[in-house]
Amino acid sequence: MSEMNDVISDNPEVLEKPRAPKLGVQTLPITFAALQKFDTVIDTRSPAEFAEDHLPGAINCPVLDNEQRILIGTLYKQTSAFDAKKLGAGIVARNIANHIDTLFTDRPKGWKPLIYCWRGGTRSGAMTHILRTIGWNAVQLEGGYKAWRGQVRADLETLPVKFSYRVICGRTGSGKSRLLDALACQGAQVLDLEKLAAHKGSVLGDLPNEAQPSQKMFDSRIWLGLSRFDPELPVYVEAESRKVGLLRVPEVLIATMHQGICFEVVTPHPLRAKLLREEYAHLIASPDLLFFKLDCIKALHSAERITEWKTLASTGKWDEFVASMLEHHYDPAYSRSMFSNYQGANDNKAAALHVSDISPIGFAEVARQLLVWNT
Repeated sequence: MSEMNDVISDNPEVLEKPRAPKLGVQTLPITFAALQKFDTVIDTRSPAEFAEDHLPGAINCPVLDNEQRILIGTLYKQTSAFDAKKLGAGIVARNIANHIDTLFTDRPKGWKPLIYCWRGGTRSGAMTHILRTIGWNAVQLEGGYKAWRGQVRADLETLPVKFSYRVICGRTGSGKSRLLDALACQGAQVLDLEKLAAHKGSVLGDLPNEAQPSQKMFDSRIWLGLSRFDPELPVYVEAESRKVGLLRVPEVLIATMHQGICFEVVTPHPLRAKLLREEYAHLIASPDLLFFKLDCIKALHSAERITEWKTLASTGKWDEFVASMLEHHYDPAYSRSMFSNYQGANDNKAAALHVSDISPIGFAEVARQLLVWNT
């Protein structure tokens, strides 16, 4: 993905030449509320670019697909701008016509789409021009995705500090994510970083059949979550480290979370083990993947310990395996990270939330107690 951008967007580009602002142009910065005023947000970039990141709620209507984009960029660089423009114009026109026929033909006259490409150049400009010629109130995003990405980075330097945070602490398997789900169901403002990152935040935290998003998309998801919230109300988060899987939590956000009011989920050891077995059922069904994950923490444990865990897993002694992982890996890691980073968790300052039922009903009750506590 980045190599494709290097080939095309780092050179004077036939399909991305910026143009001066004019009628039908939306400038940045743009708020979430302003985005909602458009009926559709259209990303005209290639599917590969779209998959890496895009504006919230955007649909992908590429005027050049992945292969066509490479073809035109290569022709521009190796042959001539004229030949690239000539070939590209025909491809772009046919692709836009196809989108009109298959996606837009039923749109009413008052339809107002926001359209963008990489830099607010020819790709989005061509579609905007054609849709406006038809009679729709199409608007082009000035600066395109590149400018939008700059806004997200800038906003994540200031947006997090507008909120107060209620930090859900607790040892692995205590049910912090389930509590966040229960809080969200009861109308609380929840920023679930693990859900946004598609990762449970531990060495065994990869989700089955779901890869983590790019760092850019993770940032955009956080921007969207915070942009929807009311600064007058608290935001509930889980006590995360600076990374969730391979993704970095924005520095200002994690620093502000560290100063939040902490609550500790206290769950009896047998229920923690039961919850973990439910959460990691996919690893129990895939021993090879589990062993690979265990090998990733060889630097933290002796060879004997790793072998012991693999033996317990391979012989189906899952209760013993989970108990040993909790005792020798997860609980010590929790103590090291939590009490050095989250000030509200130090010296038993965090109020305890006792869990006796790990079902949805049980966590709904804990969520109700916590919300009453915070009113």
